[in-house]
Amino acid sequence: MNHIRNFCIIAHIDHGKSTLADRLLEYTKTVEGKDLQAQVLDDMDLERERGITIKSHAIQMNHAYQGADYTLNLIDTPGHVDFSYEVSRSIAACEGALLIVDAAQGIQAQTISNLYMAIEHSLEIIPVINKIDLPSAMPDEVEDQVIELLGCRRETILRASGKTGEGVYALLDAIVERVPPPGGDPDAPLQCLIFDSVFNSFRGIIAYFKVVNGVIRKNDRVKFIATGKEYEADEVGILKLTMSPRDEVRTGDVGYIISGIKTSREVRVGDTVTHVARPALEGIAGFEEVKPMVFAGVYPIETEDFENLRTSLEKLQLNDASLTFQPESSAALGFGFRCGFLGLLHMEIIQERLDREFNMDVITTVPNVSYRIYDKKGNCMEVHNPGGLPDPTMIDRIEEPYIRASVITRTAYIGPIMTLCLGKRGILVKQEYISGDRIEVFFDMPLGEIVIDFYDKLKSISKGYASFDYHLHDFRESRLVKLDILLNGEPVDALSTLTHIDNSTAFGRRMCEKLKELIPRQQFDIAIQAAIGSKIIARETVKAVRKDVTAKCYGGDVSRKRKLLEKQKEGKKRMKQIGTVEVPQKAFLAVLKLD
Repeated sequence: MNHIRNFCIIAHIDHGKSTLADRLLEYTKTVEGKDLQAQVLDDMDLERERGITIKSHAIQMNHAYQGADYTLNLIDTPGHVDFSYEVSRSIAACEGALLIVDAAQGIQAQTISNLYMAIEHSLEIIPVINKIDLPSAMPDEVEDQVIELLGCRRETILRASGKTGEGVYALLDAIVERVPPPGGDPDAPLQCLIFDSVFNSFRGIIAYFKVVNGVIRKNDRVKFIATGKEYEADEVGILKLTMSPRDEVRTGDVGYIISGIKTSREVRVGDTVTHVARPALEGIAGFEEVKPMVFAGVYPIETEDFENLRTSLEKLQLNDASLTFQPESSAALGFGFRCGFLGLLHMEIIQERLDREFNMDVITTVPNVSYRIYDKKGNCMEVHNPGGLPDPTMIDRIEEPYIRASVITRTAYIGPIMTLCLGKRGILVKQEYISGDRIEVFFDMPLGEIVIDFYDKLKSISKGYASFDYHLHDFRESRLVKLDILLNGEPVDALSTLTHIDNSTAFGRRMCEKLKELIPRQQFDIAIQAAIGSKIIARETVKAVRKDVTAKCYGGDVSRKRKLLEKQKEGKKRMKQIGTVEVPQKAFLAVLKLD
C-alpha cells in the first residue's frame, strides 16, 4: 500500500488538464504508439468536438522512483462549473490533487471553487503552473497569486508545460514524494466506494470503485449496502486505457467490478460494496447528494417513444449521476420527464447525448428553477414547473432561490459586468482586489435570472476573461407572475414561464416576436398572445398564406369573383375552428436565446 498514490487533476476550464494528463501517460509509458493522441482520456465524440472534459476518467500508471516501483491512480476531472459534481466524486476517491493554473490566465473562479472542495476532503495540494511555454505566460505573477491563495512556499510550486513536456518528470516525482499513501486496513471487512458506473450492452452495468478497506477477489459474493442486493463478482480488475482483469484488487487501489447487473436502479454512485460472508457494519460516509439547479421538461417527439426515453435516461443517469428525472405530463406535449440539471451546458450535453448514444429525438421546454409557494393557510410547496402553480387567489407569497455568485475579472471590465449583474436583479455584496488588476466581485442574484443566458453574456462582455462560480445561498420573497403564451387562444403549457413582474411585459413581447418568426404560416391567421392571468400584454399575428381562388375566373361579371371569394371565406372560418397550430422544436429552444 505504501507504493500506491491516488490523485486527481483540478483546474478551471481550459487550463490544460487533459493535455498534462496526456504527458503523464506518455512519460510513464502507460499509453504508447497508435493510442497516443491528444486528449487520450476524453473518449466521447462530444468531448473531442467541444474541447471540454465532461466525464472524469480514471487510469492507472506505473512510475519508478529511487529504485522502487509506484502505482499512480490518476483521475482527470472536468473544469466547467456545470460538471462540478464529477469533481466532487473524484476528490472523494483520492488523497492528493494537482491544482493546475494557466500561466497566461492566472487563477480563475472554478480553480478556487474546486480547491476549496479538495481542502474540505483534506487532500494534499500540489500547485502546478502550466503552459509556461506560451509567449504571453507570466509565471512569476501567477506564482504570487497561488502563494496568496494557498499560503504555500514558493519552492513548492512546480512549473510545467503539457504541450512540450517540460517539468513532467519533476511532477511525477513530486506526486510520489508529497501525496500520502491511502489509509485503510487490508484485514478489515471489505468496503469499496463506488464513484462512477457505466452501462455496457453485453456485460451489464460496470461499477468503478476505490477499495477503502479489505481486499476484493474474483468470484467473491458481494453485497451493495444501500440497495441490499447481493451479486457474484464475475470479474474485477484495474483501469488501464481499457479495463484489465485481475484476480484481486487490494486496499487503496481503484478498480472496477462486473457482476451481471442488468437494471440501473441497483447501482448508486456513492454506495458501498462489501462481502456477504463478512460484511462491513456501515457504508462509507461523506458522499453528498446532488442538488440540481435548473429544471426542464424533456419530451419524446413521438408519444410511443416514452418508455424508450425512460430507459435511455436511466442508462444515462448511470454514467452521469448528477442527472435527476421524474415523470410528468403536459397538455401540449403529452408524457415526458421533468429533469434536473446542474446548468445550461449540462442540459445541452444531455440532450446531445440522448440523440447520439440512444437515437432519441426530444423536445426540451423552457428551463426554470424550483420555487417555494406559500398559501393563505401557511402551507409551503415546492414547484419546479409553472404548470404546477396553484390558483393565484390561493397564493400568499412566492419565494425564489438566490445564489451567492463570485465573478473574477480584470478591472477594465468591471463596469459592464456590474451593469449586467444589476440588470439581472443582482445585489452587490462586496468586492476584493486579488492582485494587480484582478478583482473578485460578489453578488446575490436570483437563480432564475442566470439560468438562461447570463454565462454567455458574461463571457462576451469580458472577452472571455471573467470567470464565474456560484452556490445556493437562500430563498427570498419575490413578486413573480406566471406568463402564459396563447396560440389562437389555446395556452401552450410548455412555453409558460415564471418571471418577475418588472420584466414580464418586455419578456412577453420578445417571446411573441420570436415565435412569429419561427411558426410557419398556415391557411389561416394565427394569433400569438402573451398573457398574465386573463390580461393580454402582447400580441403578434402570423398572417395566412393566401391562395388566389379568382385566378381561374376571367371575364364576366364581378359577382362571379365575389361568389368564389365568399366560398373561400366560409372554408377559412371552418378551418379556424378545427385548425391546430404546429409549433416547431426550434420555437421551444428559441426562448433560451431571445436576444
